[in-house]
Amino acid sequence: MKKITLKKTALLSIIVLSFIACDSHDGQKVDSKYTTLVWNDEFDGAIGDLPDFEKWSYDLGTGDHGWGNNELQTYTNDPENISQDGNGNLVITAIKNGSSYTSARIKTKGILEQQYGRFEARIQTPYGQGLWPAFWMLGNDSDTNTWPKCGEIDIMELRGQKPNVVQSSLHGPGYFGSNPITDTYTLINNRFDTGFHIFAVDWDENKIDFYVDGYLYQRVNKSDVDNKVVYGVPKVWAFDHPFYLILNLAVGGNFLGNPNTSTSFPQKMTIDYVRVYH
Repeated sequence: MKKITLKKTALLSIIVLSFIACDSHDGQKVDSKYTTLVWNDEFDGAIGDLPDFEKWSYDLGTGDHGWGNNELQTYTNDPENISQDGNGNLVITAIKNGSSYTSARIKTKGILEQQYGRFEARIQTPYGQGLWPAFWMLGNDSDTNTWPKCGEIDIMELRGQKPNVVQSSLHGPGYFGSNPITDTYTLINNRFDTGFHIFAVDWDENKIDFYVDGYLYQRVNKSDVDNKVVYGVPKVWAFDHPFYLILNLAVGGNFLGNPNTSTSFPQKMTIDYVRVYH
């Protein structure tokens, strides 16, 4: 949580507006220092092609307790749930079958695992109550160093019922679950489900920066986290080792609630590209 001492109402207005974006904000964009492309997927396959198995693997099934969040979907590798559209995009589709749901979740675990750099994707999100698209990262020791000790970097997640607001978060020891280090980015007169937007993180040994369309809206400094004690609980910086990427579209769960009668299916999360720089 940020603690800000204000002396003038005008200053408060400036700070509030700095976290609210209009359709364009070229004057506030920040260039990344990471320019060397080391890994990418442009999803240029034929219509119906699955993701490149040399770049991605799948998480399948329901996971324990809905992947830890009481989610409703079963993840599959069925082309109905995940495939390329022949127009340079990967499409993850959430489908309702009676009272059950299917979707897809892919990861670069064991394939691309990198410490520091820039990680970005160009994505169009779905819309509707209970839809949870996400572009995020987990520490590559997640199998042995249990969450949240392994660390989690949420580059983008969105509640489908709030299609103009995205959220970025860090989870680690002392700040996880419903109490992460987090911030939001809001579009005014626009929505993330009506077009593509670029979601990115720049990560180095001292800080992690979060961007939407080149606009830096959250910075988390290691010095502000590591070894700080909040309500008697020490915080530990969990981001000095390699991480892998995850893309998924969840249905329901603790983060946003379940679909209701207003939610239409199928729903699509469309990814134009994923790129990693060092």
